[in-house]
Amino acid sequence: MIKEAVIVAGGLGSRFGNRTAVMPKGFIEIDGVAMVERSVQKLLAAGIEKIIIGTGHCNEWYDKLAEKYPAIQTVKNNNYQNTSSMGTLEVCAPYVTGDFLLLESDLVYDAAGLRVLINDERSNVVLASGPTHSQDEVYLETDDAGILSGVSKDASKITKLAGELVGITKLTPAALKAMCDYYAANRAELAKLDYENCMNAVAHETGIYVRTIQYYTWTEIDNEQMLARALEQIWPHIQENESLLNIRREVLLNPGPSTTTDSVKYAQVCPDICPRELEFGKVMEQVAEDLTALVADPKEYVTVMFGCSGTGADEAMVSSCVPPDGRILIVDNGSYGNRLAKIANVYKENVTVFKSSTYEPIDIAALEKEIASGSYTTLGIVYHETTTGLLNPVEKICPMAKKYGLTTIVDAVSAYAGMPMDLKKLGIDFASATSNKHIQGMAGIGFVVCKRDELLKQKDWPMRNYYFNLYDQYAYFLETKQTRFTPPVQTFYALRQAIIETKQETVEKRFERYTACWNILVKSLDEIGLKMLVKPEYQSHFITAILIPDTPEYSFDKLHDYAREFGFTIYPGKLGNINTFRIANMGDIRPEEMQCFTQVLRDYMHSIGVC
Repeated sequence: MIKEAVIVAGGLGSRFGNRTAVMPKGFIEIDGVAMVERSVQKLLAAGIEKIIIGTGHCNEWYDKLAEKYPAIQTVKNNNYQNTSSMGTLEVCAPYVTGDFLLLESDLVYDAAGLRVLINDERSNVVLASGPTHSQDEVYLETDDAGILSGVSKDASKITKLAGELVGITKLTPAALKAMCDYYAANRAELAKLDYENCMNAVAHETGIYVRTIQYYTWTEIDNEQMLARALEQIWPHIQENESLLNIRREVLLNPGPSTTTDSVKYAQVCPDICPRELEFGKVMEQVAEDLTALVADPKEYVTVMFGCSGTGADEAMVSSCVPPDGRILIVDNGSYGNRLAKIANVYKENVTVFKSSTYEPIDIAALEKEIASGSYTTLGIVYHETTTGLLNPVEKICPMAKKYGLTTIVDAVSAYAGMPMDLKKLGIDFASATSNKHIQGMAGIGFVVCKRDELLKQKDWPMRNYYFNLYDQYAYFLETKQTRFTPPVQTFYALRQAIIETKQETVEKRFERYTACWNILVKSLDEIGLKMLVKPEYQSHFITAILIPDTPEYSFDKLHDYAREFGFTIYPGKLGNINTFRIANMGDIRPEEMQCFTQVLRDYMHSIGVC
């Protein structure tokens, strides 16, 4: 799996004259986005986690870009004026840790080229195209085995033409080292050697092949004429090609599963692999560590994963985390707290239910009195009660429970990755979550983030369950890098991509986006005249339960169907004695989309005489 990329971007871009005197060539914009930034976006969408950019001229522009994209690491070639692309690649080499994609900074290209290289079974591959007539072609030659054997700007020097160099290559660390060694040995005479000539010099030694896409759409941009050609001829074709792969946009305003990006959807389209292979084990291991790191220190916490829904993760937690002679107190202030209690009863645990209002804050003093009155070992609570959007103050309740010696288990399914969380500071020992809500992956993976010391206590407890046993799943994975039972392979690749995108946006910024959507909704509800079940100060900003209007003309089914006509899916309420419908701010939803939905809602309500 390719996780890294290097972009060589140290050059002066002098052929652009004054345009690049105070900015790098890679920051010339095509349709409002800098060439290099669009390349970064395509790399991230292709599953690249780390992007090393070798800088030089006006390096501060790239440093600023790195602030926007946490995946970027900049490395300056201090001698960029006296070297060329190989000199810049050389300074990046120490930071490369695995197979990687090598790109030039001034490319405009179809993202299909990245997928072709990533999926090519050979380790070292140079991407080539058919004729471009760009007037700045670099021609590639291959031998009978398809290995690179010649590079020249003079076509007459090429015997067996393979195509034109695109500027996107897949390389191994071994090939990179061979290139750097060759460059070091010839630096005195060839300081301004380009990377493609170094590749050619070591191609037979390391096995560097050429992959030609005859009608590939791309261009390098070195001067004003090439820019004009790109804008008029190349970029429109790239837009058309890539738009053909866009998936119809459906905005899910239901409380899960959530709307996902196209790149998450496409991450499932991957080569078949047996989940017992070490390669896939490493994918799961990295996913588990990343899931932990979003909410806790991986030195103290560990994530245990199952092929299941969020309720499956709840079942694993409730059935595994209560000692054999223990007693669990579960807070029930909605359908999901009630579900925790049902799970505990199914496993015949010694359970007491603390009932609380479904739409008003928990009486913490009364809860503490109950904890203090019984010999409880465990407290179970839902962080964000998806039934109503009520956010429970676990930051007060869990530390209080820890004061009395209780282990804390928290259903964080509708809170995880949607808001900043630190499990240790919150006093949470076990937190369940799922791949299909705020993390913005596909449904199918449930997981529990566990405080390791508390998890290890379960080692010698009699097993209440089998499939969902937390400790057995943890111990088996620790030893084998495999789950005990067949995992949802493609869903893991989608989750890996969703994690990459979460890291780039950051949980903090994601919460800001959700809050912006919630603010738009709340303002519109007030203007329409609809009431919310939960007071704003107690809401999560993720789910809003709305009281249905007092008119016989209202029909949820008709509202649902009307909203679907505009690409929005909504969800009914889940309270037996209070009639509501719910709007979620989860997943890949944007403020402008919420603005559109509120107009749809306004139009429907106007049609039945509400506003």
